[in-house]
Amino acid sequence: MKEAMTTMKTEKSGSDEATGGDAPSQLIDSRIKELSDWRGETLARIRTLIKQADPEVVEEWKWRGVPVWSHAGIICTGETYKNTVKMTFAKGASLEDPSGLFNSSLEGNTRRAIDFHEGDKIDEKALEVLIRAAVALNTSVRAPASRPQKRPKSA
Repeated sequence: MKEAMTTMKTEKSGSDEATGGDAPSQLIDSRIKELSDWRGETLARIRTLIKQADPEVVEEWKWRGVPVWSHAGIICTGETYKNTVKMTFAKGASLEDPSGLFNSSLEGNTRRAIDFHEGDKIDEKALEVLIRAAVALNTSVRAPASRPQKRPKSA
């Protein structure tokens, strides 16, 4: 039984999915290098800001090629497309965004994203605040809902 649980945990993490066993950080390095344009530079800068905001962040590689940053749950992903680098916050709809960084996936009840395009300037301070808020949300301990006290039955 213990062996099956270990296997499930490994599969769930997806950290070395279809990679031949390379570490997720190496796969992210490779992705940045292979892009070799503004998208690679943007992804590298986002990665640096995430690590600065949360030194305990865990890098993962999921869904056959998506960089993922986690701390007590997924913080965000870093997807790259032809004209966009998309930073999707797993629980973004629950985060305050006073600087208005979220500009994509605004209609959903859970996720929110920031689409970066060539030439966009990253508001680094605001992004670090948003990353820290996502970590705080993931690590917050919610008190269990209190159960209503049973009233004594009257005869």
